[in-house]
Amino acid sequence: MAGLNRSGVPIAGDGRNLIDGRGWGPDTPGMGLLPVLWIYGPPGVGKSTVAWELFAQHPGPVGYVDIDQLGMCYGAPTAEEWSPEPADDPGRYLRKERNLAAIVDNFHRAGARGLIVSGIVDSVRGIDFDLFRHVALKPLRLRCEPAELVRRLGERNRAGDRLDEIADYAEQMDRGDLPGDCIDSTGLDKTKTVDAVRDHLRDWPPDSGTDGAANGAANGAAVTVPGEIVWLCGPAAVGKSTAGWETYMQSRLAGAHTAFLDLQQIGFLRPEPADDHRLKAANLAAIWRTYYEAGARRLVVVGSVEHPDQVALYRAALPGATVTVCHLRAGLRRLTERTLLRGQGQGPPIAGDTLAGRPPAELRRRAAAAHARDQAVAGEPAPDTEARDHAPGRDRGVPSAGRRPACTRTAVGDLEIDTDGQTPADTAAEILKRISAPPPGTGPRSPGARAT
Repeated sequence: MAGLNRSGVPIAGDGRNLIDGRGWGPDTPGMGLLPVLWIYGPPGVGKSTVAWELFAQHPGPVGYVDIDQLGMCYGAPTAEEWSPEPADDPGRYLRKERNLAAIVDNFHRAGARGLIVSGIVDSVRGIDFDLFRHVALKPLRLRCEPAELVRRLGERNRAGDRLDEIADYAEQMDRGDLPGDCIDSTGLDKTKTVDAVRDHLRDWPPDSGTDGAANGAANGAAVTVPGEIVWLCGPAAVGKSTAGWETYMQSRLAGAHTAFLDLQQIGFLRPEPADDHRLKAANLAAIWRTYYEAGARRLVVVGSVEHPDQVALYRAALPGATVTVCHLRAGLRRLTERTLLRGQGQGPPIAGDTLAGRPPAELRRRAAAAHARDQAVAGEPAPDTEARDHAPGRDRGVPSAGRRPACTRTAVGDLEIDTDGQTPADTAAEILKRISAPPPGTGPRSPGARAT
């Protein structure tokens, strides 16, 4: 233990940059590299919460990535494993690190002077620093005592948490010789932990003396690998994430090696750029290359888009792949209902959710604004199916007179899908049926081909 920081919080380590063993002084060679702060630790310790707060409170320009968002790529389930891990990379730690290493330069080109990363690492090996020779990487570990970790996991009450495995993982970290300093957050709430980390980091990121945006265009080189990109877009709370996850799961159940990615999670940058789609498109392309090399042939993507020119950026970044944009829509009443549920916390627990915890009156206003904006995006009115939903004897599977077919095209989408009256599983099944993809392993449709 190296002592206490100015807040009296125990700090272990010597503050070195693990890439080259030198300290973080203003004269440190290589400070033209993008500074990357990686906050890691066991699940439930608070690393994502702390990292997000640091990002949200930083004046910028700085980016944020949760590395756990960079590893959702699996083959078809087997009799033994629902989510089979790669034999040479159990836990997919290296895959996540390769994806992170592939996108950091895109943040630098977009103008970031620093990048904050949260997520787990291999509890024995740590981090593969050879992948990060092109950045100034600073790891920082968060820990707490076992009893407190169990309490925090109970408070977050996440269905996928396996308490015994997490406890073993945390114990391995405490026993190991892992990189970077360590802050013990036992007895600290979120605010005090954030203060302790900020106090320890002091003036991070150090002044690199370079403007990242001057190093090149915000978008990286095009990635020419083939494959199938199924992109679900639509207004906030329409159900992109839940339907997208169902699409990903059903695709895997059908035998396809499939990956999943949320565009919002790979485009966090403060201050927010006028057009963040260049950064997202470049990051999507870089990540798809890694997934394709790992065996994936389909990628399910969720994220908003409002103009055909924005869609064109993604197609240009992925010229070898078939990109099918599925525009999810809903009537005002249904969209308002879903927005209110998101406000109550009934959405995926991911960073950047701007609806969770907001008052009902605000949520209703935002739903109305999102509905109106979606009408403009689609180039025609959104499905107004409230009267239809209450019609006597309505058969949900049969369109009523004058109703638009469930799937057509919109200004931004190759497919338009009316989600009113559908479960996420229904929407996913409709998408997979409509994209008319070939059987797994037979290769994608020709680039640029459109579903009908």
